[in-house]
Amino acid sequence: MSQHHAPSTLAALGRTWVEAWNARDLERVLSLYDDAVVMASDRIPALGFDASGTVRGKDTLRAYWAKALGLLPELHFTLVDLFVSPDSVVVFYANERGKKICEYLRVNEAGLIVQGSANHLVG
Repeated sequence: MSQHHAPSTLAALGRTWVEAWNARDLERVLSLYDDAVVMASDRIPALGFDASGTVRGKDTLRAYWAKALGLLPELHFTLVDLFVSPDSVVVFYANERGKKICEYLRVNEAGLIVQGSANHLVG
């Protein structure tokens, strides 16, 4: 049973997530995630990882993001909005190319991210 987290706590997590990415601090980003995290993105197969678009576990996630960061020297996220539920936060942001993305982050009782999904606009 997932615990309910205060909206302010989840919003702070979302802001920290954006700040960590903008600092290109991969270990700080990963510190927000549980070891058993599952991450889904349509970019995962494109970078030669799981064809289903899912990576499992922090070590695999580290390898995926390290490769992605190497290809994106200009990476920068601009926070647009944060949306919260009792056990998740959606970070709505624009990337360095002006593309708008929603990142769904579900957290466990400890407040660590156990599921992440990068949701991109269709078309």
